[in-house]
Amino acid sequence: MSQTNEQEPPSRDDLRINFFRPRAGFMRKEVTIIWITLAAWAIMTFGMPIHLALTHSDPTRTLAEVPYIFGIPAYFWFSGQFLILWFIFLCFIFNVLIDWLSSSYRRRR
Repeated sequence: MSQTNEQEPPSRDDLRINFFRPRAGFMRKEVTIIWITLAAWAIMTFGMPIHLALTHSDPTRTLAEVPYIFGIPAYFWFSGQFLILWFIFLCFIFNVLIDWLSSSYRRRR
């Protein structure tokens, strides 16, 4: 009474993964979370310096009149401390969302 455990090999379409066109369901939601996290990181990392460069005509005068946060010029604090804290926060939120997504799909099976 031996059972043969023959499974069909996966079709060629099942092996194809495209990050820019994910399948519906878990993969699409996972990629959406990744895109939102990357966008939040890029906006804070590149958006603020680009905004300052476009809105201020004289950078030397702008740096002389910059506000201070915790005794440090705001631009140093932003790049030296805030962006690191922002990255840690994004990592935490990303992991919480992925864990939630995984557990919600695990319950469906």
